[in-house]
Amino acid sequence: MKKIVRAVVATAALAAGLLSVPSTASAAGTPYVPGTLRPSVSQATQDQALQKYYDFWKKNFLTTKCGSGTYAVLSKDADHPFVAEGEGYGMTISAMMADKDPQARSIVDGILKFVKAHPSVNNKDLHAAEQDANCKSVNGSDSATDGDLEIAYGLLIADKKWGSSGAVDYKAEAVRIINAIKKSEVNGTTKFTLLGDWGNDAEYRNSSRSSDWMPGHLRAFAKATGDGFWDQVRSRAETAVSRLQSQYAPNTGLLPDFVVNTNSTPKPAPSGFLEGPNDGKYSWNACRDPWRLGVDAVTAPGSAAAAQVRKMNTWIKSATGGDPAKIQSGYSLSGSKVESGQHPCFTAPFAVAAMTDPGSQAWLDKLWTAISTWSPDATDYYGTGITIQVLLILSGNYVAA
Repeated sequence: MKKIVRAVVATAALAAGLLSVPSTASAAGTPYVPGTLRPSVSQATQDQALQKYYDFWKKNFLTTKCGSGTYAVLSKDADHPFVAEGEGYGMTISAMMADKDPQARSIVDGILKFVKAHPSVNNKDLHAAEQDANCKSVNGSDSATDGDLEIAYGLLIADKKWGSSGAVDYKAEAVRIINAIKKSEVNGTTKFTLLGDWGNDAEYRNSSRSSDWMPGHLRAFAKATGDGFWDQVRSRAETAVSRLQSQYAPNTGLLPDFVVNTNSTPKPAPSGFLEGPNDGKYSWNACRDPWRLGVDAVTAPGSAAAAQVRKMNTWIKSATGGDPAKIQSGYSLSGSKVESGQHPCFTAPFAVAAMTDPGSQAWLDKLWTAISTWSPDATDYYGTGITIQVLLILSGNYVAA
């Protein structure tokens, strides 16, 4: 059975400081829900920070070595040189940078070419989750749901940016993958996302990854396909988040990396369920939840995620005394530290959660300073990719499909 191990490299301590120049300009992204906070710096300053990290990401994590016309994202700190989640991030990031990078469309098209050249053995319309240094699919050549969700979403963004009448029909490619996700990566009975197209085995069919419960993606899939199935998937996930918070994290709002018992009453996975001892804690997967839920809260009026991420925001602001440098690399659901030290994938997502809380402007500004001034790590694909996506949201350049 596939075991997807996340290896990450911690970065140096994060700087923190308060910025106070109000930002009233709007960027090119989706309009945000009224009352959404933005960093208190000029639009130009926000765009400059985004551009800096995007240029760093392109230089250090994009490669053309896997074939003519291809681009692929190197996952230097993961357990394989290429992972599906990284290709998805690359597609989404590049599509959202369409107005800022003349190469963006070529990058999206090149990643799509790489993805299609590496199909899952279980469903050819999904992407094999891992490739080795020679660009060959390995470790079973089956899929990872988080990668396919992001690849499909990136294609929907590409359709919004460039349309689908050119060389690549982005909308058709997205719908093809979305339908394959429905067939092979969602439990048709429980309506919860599976871990991959291998996840229907008895041991894993009633489990899920909380960071795959991306309400914005699921809204976009329903819109693109006209299939109400995706609204059911979103509703199940929203209900599960609220129940998990109430029953297991009433003081923190934190979610576990993995969830079991999705066929009855969802609960945190036991230690060693899939990746390690912290599978039932807020660790290297769930660290994305404040970002994934938070972006729906700021782009979809009435989103259930708004109240959910405010719980997380209230707790982390209090637990750190308002100092982003004190955000640690993982917590139990009750809020005790799991790993010491800071890492971008834990710090940056909390800034999106802060955007939803009218009383958190000073906290958001401190987070902005921390995120926009740390030195990115050329070996940390995971933290860099998440930082860019958070900066897209903070700077108003995020596009909701």
